[in-house]
Amino acid sequence: MKKVALTGDRPTGNLHLGHLAGSLMNRVQLQDSFDQYVMLADVQALTDYFENPQKVKDNILEVAADYLAVGIDPELSTIFIQSQIPQLAELTVYFMNLVTVSRLERNPTVKTEIAQKEFGRSVPTGFLCYPISQAADITAFGTDVVPVGEDQLPMIELANEIVRKFNRLYQTDCLKESEALLGKTTRLVGIDGKAKASKSLNNAIFLNDPPEIIKQKVQAMYTDPDHIRISDPGKVDGNVVFAYLDAFYDNAEEISSLKQQYSNGGLGDTALKSLLNECLQKMLLPIREKRRFLRKKDILEICINGTRKAKSVAAGTLAAVKSALGINFFNEMPMQGENLY
Repeated sequence: MKKVALTGDRPTGNLHLGHLAGSLMNRVQLQDSFDQYVMLADVQALTDYFENPQKVKDNILEVAADYLAVGIDPELSTIFIQSQIPQLAELTVYFMNLVTVSRLERNPTVKTEIAQKEFGRSVPTGFLCYPISQAADITAFGTDVVPVGEDQLPMIELANEIVRKFNRLYQTDCLKESEALLGKTTRLVGIDGKAKASKSLNNAIFLNDPPEIIKQKVQAMYTDPDHIRISDPGKVDGNVVFAYLDAFYDNAEEISSLKQQYSNGGLGDTALKSLLNECLQKMLLPIREKRRFLRKKDILEICINGTRKAKSVAAGTLAAVKSALGINFFNEMPMQGENLY
């Protein structure tokens, strides 16, 4: 049997180059050799947008379209909607008993996100607990591999802690540990150079950006503010253009040579940005064109079929978990006509 891979995204807006480098390219490769599940994580998106659920709803098919446009094949990968699988919510409740608040607060990714959103001590409980929900998603499908960016490694660690504790406490092996699979670029910086590329920070190049917008964003990329003249030595570290060339340009030797030339002086930012723009335009054109011909009703049908399959698998895991907990009551009740006492 094939090993299982699971990953997903919050449908809060279209996907961008950070997603492509950090996870999407891995997913396209994995689907040939893994039984892959790709989740539209709308429940987790509501931890941010509980006051605006329409935003999440509106982006379900948009993100699914991005999946299909980059090459995720519904014949090879199961694309499903998280909220339509109640078993995931029930697993989350059982797992919440195994994790302390202090453990959740130590999660570095959650701490960073709380600071970015300026929650302070007013952080919603659902937001603080979303790593537990992620653990339920991972374990529900017997996941072996989770293609993620570097910022999601603490989530995999917590999921495995929950698996070990559950199996030990209830003397079972019904839950499986998983491992992270990092992409070539584990954390793509935003075009402003200040933080990772993010939908919420609006510092990303999106997969469906038109050519003129891509060019504008490349031209606005942070480089080296002290590299004023072409002849000036420039800094490669922290230079966003080089970070994107490392992620997407297919000739590593050429990039290495350009870095040396830039460091020594003799290479201008304009030439570098022109090279990157050409690279990105060539890469994103077929993705954008494929997306343009997708029909909403076909995307919805793919999501319905995938969710149906995913629900069946999650139901099997939930039954095993409830059996281990000793609360699979109806399966253990006397048959009709038998005495209860």
